[in-house]
Amino acid sequence: MAGPLQSEVLLPEQIADLLGLEGALGAAVGALIGAFIVGNVMLAFTGVAGPWAKRKITAAFTDRIAVNRIGPFGLFIIVADSVRLLSKELIIPDGADRPSYDLAPLILPASAMLGFAVIPMGSLGPFNIQLADPEAGLALVFAFASIASVSLVMGGYASNNKYSLMGGLRAVAQNIAYEIPLIVTAMSVVVFAGTLQMSEIVAVQSQTLISLGGVSIPAWFAFVNPFAFVLFLVANMAEIGRNPFDIPEAPTEIVAGYQTEYSSVYFVLFYLGEFLHVFLGGAVMATIFLGGPAGPVLPGFVWFVIKIWAFFLFTQWCRSALPRVRIDQLIEIGWKGMLVLSFANLVLTAIIVGVIA
Repeated sequence: MAGPLQSEVLLPEQIADLLGLEGALGAAVGALIGAFIVGNVMLAFTGVAGPWAKRKITAAFTDRIAVNRIGPFGLFIIVADSVRLLSKELIIPDGADRPSYDLAPLILPASAMLGFAVIPMGSLGPFNIQLADPEAGLALVFAFASIASVSLVMGGYASNNKYSLMGGLRAVAQNIAYEIPLIVTAMSVVVFAGTLQMSEIVAVQSQTLISLGGVSIPAWFAFVNPFAFVLFLVANMAEIGRNPFDIPEAPTEIVAGYQTEYSSVYFVLFYLGEFLHVFLGGAVMATIFLGGPAGPVLPGFVWFVIKIWAFFLFTQWCRSALPRVRIDQLIEIGWKGMLVLSFANLVLTAIIVGVIA
């Protein structure tokens, strides 16, 4: 198993050294260029996932023909959709609260982009793809991601539409119900790792859990504590609003929820933010349960990309295979099921680690 990181030097520092810059200027320039690179890579993933991959995967699951007319394999649908959506008229509903209405679509993608700043994405050549590595990295990711619910509430309230308002209220109820189990389950990983620092959590998982017949099983926390992995997966699906937990935008009940009154570039920003949060959820799962960028033969960054796209594929399978739960069922699962199980997992983990230590 290849180590997840080839260098402890972060990407902004490496860029500053490459440009021959030092001090505050080097740190600022390195951070800006590094953020530009990482941000555009994630935006490219989202651009492929939303208009093209989502349709292709769903069509494969449901035995239909997806986009295949515009460009090879239908890839140019990405360009066509971009032009189509961005060229539409931006219609502002009567009675809208303009400051909140205008800010909501910006906050959703921004909260996801901030979360990627502390994710260790592995090495690619001489570069270590991580922008920052604070000691409270895991807590920062959850803090950034939780800002998304503010965006959904703002959009729903500001639209002056009862369906949008209902979608925003559902988003709040859902995020509160599942964010607590999500964080408590992640704390069981922290108990094992002994740190909130993302790179250290990855480093702990680079050890070998067991060797069977010459095959080494890595100490990924998904293998160490599979129960916590399943709990985190379910809570994560609810946090990013994917089936069967897409209650805030349930089209059969509330049209499109919080984004009903949005069009043109504002709708694109909401759509972009939704898929960015899907990839952020996959990145967090890969980091704390699947060894981050660790993997054999291939560069660490390639393994990281494979893992987050595997999570995206899983969300699309759920979208095609699982029926949406009702809002009352969703709340009951969160408060009566997930919350209890997450605390039980945390207590059991603490007991096991205490006995071993």
